[in-house]
Amino acid sequence: MKRRGFLGLAAGGLTIAIALPGCSLLPVLPRRPLPTAEDAMSWLRHEQGRYTLYLPRAEMGQNMLTALKQVACEELGVAWAGVQVRMPDTRSIRRVKATVGSDSIREFALPLAQACATLRDALALGQTQGLLAAEPRPVESLRSFAGRGRHVGRSAPLEQGPAIVCGAPLYAADVRLPGMVYGRVLRAPVSPELASRVKTLREDAARAVPGFVALLRDPGLRLGGSEGVGIVARTPGALARIEAALAIEWQVEGGFEAADVEALINVNTRLAKGALAHRLRDDAAGAQTPWDIDLLLQVPLAAHGALEPRAAVAQWSQPEGLLRLWVGSQDIFYQRDAVARQLGLDETQVSVQACRIGGAFGARMLCTVEMEAAVLARRLGGAVKVQWSRAQELQQGFHRPPSQHRIRARLHEGRVQQWWHAFATSHILFTNAAMPRWMQTVSSFVGDAGAARNAQLPYRVPQQRIEFDLARLPVFTGPWRGLGAGPNAFAVETAWDLLADKAGADPLAFRLAHIDDPRLSAVLGQAARLSRWGHVLPGAAGRLRARGLACGIYKGLSYAATVAEVEVDASSGEWRVLGLSCVHDCGHIINPDQVRAQCEGNLVWGLAMVLSDGLPVGSSAVAAASFAEAPIPRLPQVPPLAVELIDSTQAPTGAGETAMVCAAAAIANALAAATGCRVTRLPVLAGDMLAAMQAQATTRL
Repeated sequence: MKRRGFLGLAAGGLTIAIALPGCSLLPVLPRRPLPTAEDAMSWLRHEQGRYTLYLPRAEMGQNMLTALKQVACEELGVAWAGVQVRMPDTRSIRRVKATVGSDSIREFALPLAQACATLRDALALGQTQGLLAAEPRPVESLRSFAGRGRHVGRSAPLEQGPAIVCGAPLYAADVRLPGMVYGRVLRAPVSPELASRVKTLREDAARAVPGFVALLRDPGLRLGGSEGVGIVARTPGALARIEAALAIEWQVEGGFEAADVEALINVNTRLAKGALAHRLRDDAAGAQTPWDIDLLLQVPLAAHGALEPRAAVAQWSQPEGLLRLWVGSQDIFYQRDAVARQLGLDETQVSVQACRIGGAFGARMLCTVEMEAAVLARRLGGAVKVQWSRAQELQQGFHRPPSQHRIRARLHEGRVQQWWHAFATSHILFTNAAMPRWMQTVSSFVGDAGAARNAQLPYRVPQQRIEFDLARLPVFTGPWRGLGAGPNAFAVETAWDLLADKAGADPLAFRLAHIDDPRLSAVLGQAARLSRWGHVLPGAAGRLRARGLACGIYKGLSYAATVAEVEVDASSGEWRVLGLSCVHDCGHIINPDQVRAQCEGNLVWGLAMVLSDGLPVGSSAVAAASFAEAPIPRLPQVPPLAVELIDSTQAPTGAGETAMVCAAAAIANALAAATGCRVTRLPVLAGDMLAAMQAQATTRL
């Protein structure tokens, strides 16, 4: 369809019903190649004395634009203004892996430095034309890995910072194209995990709404078990009126309540049936003496809480048979592959332009709004923008899975002798938002490394048993910042603090006595000094104050320790965090300001886990449509944050998720130290805290 024809149809309204040829039952899977120096050559351009770096990572607020530009400027030996950084599309660079796992500096800085060194040396020899072959060279020969330099190891101007402040068009939602119309995909108000389809709709009433362009029924709009009905309008405001006029009645198969979700991850029920399906360790002796601790800990479903609802713009050019997308995605190549498969196109017919993302945290891995925009644009033959509402983000996206943890341990002469951690949760990497049930069944034989992250102890314990079960839930679950690290480390560090209490030991000394890794000991000791651990806190009438700490190793690579200082109102149970002190070791640091910013983000995320994270589930759906029902910490609730970095000659290991392993547990342990009531269920509500303190007082009487 030509552009002129598209505009003519848009003026009169159009209803389209089509069917796509059958696709393979195997979903499109992301490919995750490790970057090489040769790949990095595709990120660089040099023309007439000007350097351009095409960013090989998604920019979602972690400021890879700035950090990788620092590496390029250092290695090329040019001033800051000498390198222009651009967001890539799938035609400008070679395929790269998704932006996940705090891997951008760890995996991409070295290949980029090698490519820049190759280009620098070629230019020095007078070669200004043609293509260069990368020359990998040892790390010690690279300027950007030689310690603090002209650009690396220092603060730098925030790339795109002024543009953000001035509201320049950086995000997918900012894209404006000639003749562009606006789309929305309507779904049943239930979890997309349930099968749902249209029962009745009032098409004539929708067509009569001013601004109506099209109504589409297309299998490409399906999300999980949910049929999608596409509507298109000339203005965004008309979409809500068209939706109301359609008055769709939905037919839904099955249903669930919050209790059903909780029952599926009930770890005690699962343990009663025998050993759990997956073992990380199994060398615990079967002694019959009582356990010194026996804890049940519960972590709820939680949303990503990104400030920017996802959006995408798609443009179909009929004469060329080309589809172009503008997206805020953590993997533009996956978007290309998924859209090409669904629409029956060759990948050369699809080009995906990366835009800045207003927060992702794992949520922007799948093809959702991008597919909706692509399907609508292809069928209409023009340009369409689709932007999700906050309600769609919460009700159609995937979330951090809930989990239950049963931890038992025994002490011998003040040391932990036996440890048994059993937990039940849902899938993270094998998300039901993308994987059919049969694929998750296959994954049940291999487990889910994302769900198990940080379940392994960072401490020396001779006998351990660590096991877990996975359950497919009726709500979508999937990657969330740090994957399972936050919930699992919260459980481990809460239990470890209780063990210190049972042993009559200081929590800091107890941890240090069980640590063999000198880098973990170093961050823990420095965090204690930073927070003045052991110094008596000033008292206040009716206020209970205390400190708590936690530490951990993220992905076996990066180290963090956090000390929290809290205050609890003894009469109401209201509590607040007075301060958080964090020490972080992620090896060689490119930009200390940005590493601190990542640590601060993790600390606030840990605060949210304890303070407010708990996505409510209602009748067959997530029962939240806004931040009012799924709150994030407000600025007055965020305490002073003190972050110290340990810079070293060790290779960079990642900073984006590390402090997730200790932030929440440090706060929970501080609350326990202040009140004597151990936190076993998140979030910690004031009423629950007061009830626990009152119950404890009654028990003492």
